[in-house]
Amino acid sequence: MLAARILVDGQSDLVLDYGIPPEAGNVRPGCRVQIPLRNRTATGTVLTLSEPDPAWQDRLKPILKLIDPEPLISPVMMDLAAWAADYYSVALDQMIRCLLPETVRQENTSEKIRKMVHLEKQPTREELDALYRKAPRQAQMLDYFSTTEQKAAPLSEFGPGALNIARGLAGKGFISLREESVHRDPMTGEQFAPSLSMKLNPQQEKALEAVTAMCRAETKRPVLLQGVTGSGKTEVYLQAVSQIVQEGKSALIMVPEISLTPQTVQRFKSRFADMPSSVAVLHSLLSDGERFDEWHAIRSGKARIVVGPRSAVFAPLQNLGLIIVDEEHDASYKQESSPRYHGRDLAVLRAHLEGCAVVLGSATPSLESIHNAQTGKYALARLTERADGQQLPLIRILDMKTEGKNKAGPNVLSERLRMSIDRRLDRGEQVILLLNRRGFARSIQCPDCGHVITCMHCSLPLTYHRTEDRLMCHLCGFKSLVPRTCPECKSASILLQGYGTQKVEEILRRTFPAARITRVDADVARRKNAVRDILNQFRARKIDILLGTQMIAKGLDFPGVTLVGVLNADLGLYIPDPRAGERTFQLLTQVAGRAGRGDLSGEVIIQTFTPQSPSLQYARHHDTDGYAAQELEVRRAFDLPPFTHIAVLTIRSQHENMAEFATRTLGARLRGMLPPDTTMTDPMPAPIPRAHGQFRYQITVKGPSARAISRALRKLVQEAGLGDDLTAVIDVDAMSFM
Repeated sequence: MLAARILVDGQSDLVLDYGIPPEAGNVRPGCRVQIPLRNRTATGTVLTLSEPDPAWQDRLKPILKLIDPEPLISPVMMDLAAWAADYYSVALDQMIRCLLPETVRQENTSEKIRKMVHLEKQPTREELDALYRKAPRQAQMLDYFSTTEQKAAPLSEFGPGALNIARGLAGKGFISLREESVHRDPMTGEQFAPSLSMKLNPQQEKALEAVTAMCRAETKRPVLLQGVTGSGKTEVYLQAVSQIVQEGKSALIMVPEISLTPQTVQRFKSRFADMPSSVAVLHSLLSDGERFDEWHAIRSGKARIVVGPRSAVFAPLQNLGLIIVDEEHDASYKQESSPRYHGRDLAVLRAHLEGCAVVLGSATPSLESIHNAQTGKYALARLTERADGQQLPLIRILDMKTEGKNKAGPNVLSERLRMSIDRRLDRGEQVILLLNRRGFARSIQCPDCGHVITCMHCSLPLTYHRTEDRLMCHLCGFKSLVPRTCPECKSASILLQGYGTQKVEEILRRTFPAARITRVDADVARRKNAVRDILNQFRARKIDILLGTQMIAKGLDFPGVTLVGVLNADLGLYIPDPRAGERTFQLLTQVAGRAGRGDLSGEVIIQTFTPQSPSLQYARHHDTDGYAAQELEVRRAFDLPPFTHIAVLTIRSQHENMAEFATRTLGARLRGMLPPDTTMTDPMPAPIPRAHGQFRYQITVKGPSARAISRALRKLVQEAGLGDDLTAVIDVDAMSFM
């Protein structure tokens, strides 16, 4: 009898072995099964099959029954999960949880069923008149079908007591009652006007030909589609997907932010309006019911186009023909909690396993992708001009060291930016302002003793949020009342320092009282569909100034925007991260691209205290190639990605001395376990030494083979046998070092 390793449904990470009796049927990896668990039955997912050890074979409890005759996880997706588990140094069951969302694995989640009334026989006028005399409610139900010209309607449409009325009509043969499943559509209420394919310019045609040729090629390479902002990459995606769907295949479109998902869904729903149920969406803000229905619509083949952020890479699409990763450079594709996978990299791997094409699109590709294109690993297609023939917006850099000399307090809006906003508002044009920091004030400090109020769980200052009138930690979410006096010296002179989006919103409302101003940041995005509704209002010209964090900086297309202002371009520039300059360049280039996408020319004003930074100067000229060339030389000289792989081992504990001692002990062992071409740093406190109530120490490992580093770190942690007071976190191909 074979043994099956089974991931038990539930919040715990319970993985147990069970025997497979003959009566259980054809149990395979990916199948759902019912199993005995203590004094109850449970359900689970089969991870692997193996020959059990004869010594304990007789002690294995048998599987009770096979729930689904076909595996919910395909062999390709099982291979993807196994590869990712090995590469990112996590247990296989963690990757399986990504493939099968909790709502799909739960026993109590199922299809939504509702009773439907179907018209079976149209009554004559005489029959209807007779019913109005004897049973007016029955006559009204039949009359509903005549006036609406429908053949079916939900029973709930007819109000209280409708079930007895319907049963009476069913007995007379006029109608029938049926139970039918209801698809819980996350886009319910949205209207999608059909759109036609646009005529492509020569560069777009060449890019589309490169994509379609790769779709048909026997040996496929990822295609890097590098196109300036507004160059029409989305139209290339749409026409490529249209060809794939016509061939009977499916397509996956990945976007970096959930805020971009509604716009992308709208474009695909409009283009495929003749088959609206073919476009599905997957993201974390869906309700359990919506996720359940969308997931099963995808697996059944009813939905053949999927749009979503990084987790959509695990969508159960059948016969996959094309994967598109839009804004492939974005750091949001890297998950910052376990399992710490990179959505873009797994998309490339899935395309290889599925034998389909993959397109990585961006105006500012990651240096890893540019390097892969330069070395021939990726094919390269370029769009160097805007699709509408418009020029890229003019970018001006303002040195705030000189702008703020004669002003007291924080200089949020320079005079030039204020006057430019005034002009645009007078002409009925729209403005986008970017500040990549939410909240009202960055911190609260006492001017008498210098004390800064910090989070009691983290090594970070608390940020003041005026709308909640609370101090908040942006790392762990801790909230606190605002103190009236300094906790240290009891002085009442406590002051707000710095500014965030909430404070800027207040300043804008005072400065431009007639303007319609809306803020978009993580605080606003917590409300379901809030970002979608705001962006729809902005598109409809019901908002004049849109203020937001990086979620409004990329992918959005608003023809009415002629001015973009960046309020503090230095925020992400000087942090302990080798990619800080690259991210700043990408963010500024992307947000600049939101301007001038319609008939009117665009302008961008960047406020900074370091105008000489290469990231700003290259962004000023929209020069991705120039920035990549100089930055790749720096990365090569200092042996940084893409010329090497970096992994970070973080040890966490509530006791600082325990975290430090464990990290130093592990570091001493690790030196003898790493390959000779791999280097590591000495153990040291993390840049944020305390987070979520735990002290954090790190070791950074660098080498040519990520897999070799990953396996060495996993072996180190497994052999160390860390106790309950210590937690080890391995982050392979780390994107954040904080």
